[in-house]
Amino acid sequence: MAEQSGADAERAFRLEEFADFLGLERGLAESTVRAYLNDLRQLTRFLAARGIHQPTAVRHPDLREYLYHLKDAGRAPASIRRLVSSARAYFGFLLEEGRLDSDPTERLDSPQIGRKLPNVLSRDEVEAVLDAPSPDRTAYWRDRAILELLYATGVRVSELLGIRVTDLDLDERLVVVTGKGNKERIVPFGRTAAETLLRYLQHLRSRLDQGESDGILFLNQRGQPLSRMWVWSLVKDSAEAAGIPRKVSPHTLRHTFATHLLEGGADLVAVQELLGHSDISTTQVYTHIDREYLRDVHRRHHPRG
Repeated sequence: MAEQSGADAERAFRLEEFADFLGLERGLAESTVRAYLNDLRQLTRFLAARGIHQPTAVRHPDLREYLYHLKDAGRAPASIRRLVSSARAYFGFLLEEGRLDSDPTERLDSPQIGRKLPNVLSRDEVEAVLDAPSPDRTAYWRDRAILELLYATGVRVSELLGIRVTDLDLDERLVVVTGKGNKERIVPFGRTAAETLLRYLQHLRSRLDQGESDGILFLNQRGQPLSRMWVWSLVKDSAEAAGIPRKVSPHTLRHTFATHLLEGGADLVAVQELLGHSDISTTQVYTHIDREYLRDVHRRHHPRG
C-alpha cells in the first residue's frame, strides 16, 4: 500500500469532523481544538507506521503499544494523560456518530501524575554498594550487614531499625518484620546476608551492647539503636564510594529488591507479601519497571530489536 499522506490520514480518520464537533458542538476554544488535533496527528502517524490507516481498524492493543511508545520516548506522565484524554474524546465521538462498533480506549490506563518509576540499581551496582564499606573499619560487619539485609529483604528503614535479635532465625534464614499498622510478616533472606549477620552478632554487637539496647539488632558505638538518618547516610556514602552518580537511598534498595525478584520470575502476589503492601496496586508499579527492563533487553539483544 502506498504511504498515506498527512491530508489523506486526516480524511481517513475524520479529524476535520472531530474538530467541527469540538468547536461547534462543544464550544471549545480554537487553541484547545488545535491541541486535540495535534495529539491525534501524533497518534495517526504511529498507527500508520503499524499499517493502520482508518479508525475502524484500531484495536485496544494498538493503543496500549502507543502508550509504551510514548513512555519509551520519555514523555512525561502529564503529557501522556493528555494524549490519552484526546484519544478517548475522539473515539467516543466516532462511537456516538455510529462510525465505530466498539471503543478501543476502553480499559486504557493513563499513567498517574507524580508517580514516577522508582530508581533501581543494576545487579553490578548492587554488588558495588554492598562491597563499599571498608573492612578496615571497626563497624564493618554492622555496616555490611545493614546493606545486605536491606537488599536481601526489601524492608523499610523503620522496619530495619525495629528488628530485634530475637526476630532473627539464622538457621532458617528468616526475620520477623513489624510493618505499618504494627502488622508482622516473615521475610526470608539469603545465605550471604545470614553469614554477614552472624559475623556482626559474634564480633561486634556483643561489644556494642551495654544493656540499654532493648534487644534491638543494629546499634551505634554507644550501644543505642541507630537513627533513620544514619542509615540513609550509610547508603548514600556507600553508593558514592561505589561510583554510582545518581541519588541512592535505602528505598532504592527496596525498589531494587522487588524489581530483581520480578525479573527473576517471582509472582506479583508473593512480592506484595514480602514488601508488606496492603494493596497489590502499590506493588504493580514494579511490573512497569520489569516490563521496561525486558523491552530494553529485547532492543539490545534481538537481531531485529
